[in-house]
Amino acid sequence: MAVLAPFLVLCAFVLEFHHVEATADTLSCLDSSFCLGELEVIYPGLEIDKCLIVQKDLRKKLTTLWKAPRINFSGADEAKVYVLVMVDPDAPSRNNPKAANWRHWLVVDIQGNALKKGEIEGTTLTEYHPPTPPKKTGLHRYQFMLFEQPPDTSVSLAEKESSSRGKWDLLAFITRFNLGKPVATLQFLTKNYED
Repeated sequence: MAVLAPFLVLCAFVLEFHHVEATADTLSCLDSSFCLGELEVIYPGLEIDKCLIVQKDLRKKLTTLWKAPRINFSGADEAKVYVLVMVDPDAPSRNNPKAANWRHWLVVDIQGNALKKGEIEGTTLTEYHPPTPPKKTGLHRYQFMLFEQPPDTSVSLAEKESSSRGKWDLLAFITRFNLGKPVATLQFLTKNYED
């Protein structure tokens, strides 16, 4: 019997591992590794502080009911200003991202002291648009990236960028304003609430 107990524990572990791997709504290692820093995205019924897949029962609220989330970054330097970007790199689908990066939200000049308290005091260049993945396109990643804004830099969108949210060249934007690497990143995955 003493030999049987470790065998049963090992079997349970292997079966559970297999179950997790087989689930369609499980984060891949690549998706999990995106989240860095102490960024928090807070909706009325959902607090996100790590990479996750939004539960099915919350997807409709996320798309149709909830407004822009609160953003909290406890690591913010009170004397600095920040840029917040929210994009969907999977528009219209992860297998065919021809409209990536879809810009869902862009705020610049965010004061560090407000950000540390979970408030966004800055200039909105692109109003918040909730996640609205099309039907039958699977999971979409909604990525939040927080950058330090270089001192005395006025960040804006070019006229062409302002006219469309889709096919946004995020890398060109980052390069143009010398934003460097994000200080914190966070993402959640969700799909159409009717799927």
